[in-house]
Amino acid sequence: MGKKVAGTAYVKVDGGQVTVTGGVECPLSDKKRESVAPGFFKEEDLVPYVKVTFVDDPDVPIKQIMAATNSTITAELANGRVYVLSGAYVVDEPSSKGDDGTLELEWHGIKGAWQ
Repeated sequence: MGKKVAGTAYVKVDGGQVTVTGGVECPLSDKKRESVAPGFFKEEDLVPYVKVTFVDDPDVPIKQIMAATNSTITAELANGRVYVLSGAYVVDEPSSKGDDGTLELEWHGIKGAWQ
């Protein structure tokens, strides 16, 4: 029997759903490990994040999203996994692509958790 592992994903920004057209990316861990010698490693904290490409619908509250510094982003993936990012704010260089009518945003936050 086949299992669904990819396909339609759903993303909510402060409770309002956006229409995802591209990928949704969420980290699997909150730590980055690097070996310093066989059997020894160092560990760094990673900033939790969500990256998404979605439809530039005129109803999407862009000004509100860009100004927010304490958002909750919920990503529901096609395989049933759900990632919730809290205390989120937009980072890097968000963009609107007129040729395909999409927005690309990345949020960083205080806490990210798989549910």
